[in-house]
Amino acid sequence: MSQLRVLFLCTANSARSQMAEALLRHHAGDRFEPHSAGLEPKEINPYTRLVLEEQGLDLSAHYSKGVRTYLGKMLFAYLVTVCADAEEKCPTTFLGVSKRLHWAFDDPAALGGTHEEKLAEFRRVRDLIDAKIQAWVSELEGSAA
Repeated sequence: MSQLRVLFLCTANSARSQMAEALLRHHAGDRFEPHSAGLEPKEINPYTRLVLEEQGLDLSAHYSKGVRTYLGKMLFAYLVTVCADAEEKCPTTFLGVSKRLHWAFDDPAALGGTHEEKLAEFRRVRDLIDAKIQAWVSELEGSAA
């Protein structure tokens, strides 16, 4: 059985979409081929790397990519926007995408504060994304049965 290709899209590809890509690969990498990109890519946030390392996930080979890396070059079973900005700015017709989903998560990098407060916010968003991915994978497995 071939893997379903999924593209997670956010504004910067520095936090939420990177988390989603890594977490889907971790939970169901045998069934999915996850990718991530940003509309305006920036360097991966160090807190993103830190909170995923806490889960045993290594992002050392990950880097921030622009959506043009994939646009019209690959076919995706799913395009998942993980922030309101990406949902609003992403073309409504994305060639090569079968289904489009929107999962809105707060931008953890938008929170100021101390190191511990930032870390707590990145952990909170990571855990929300993790729960959403696990529920989605279970839902897809249930509908395939």
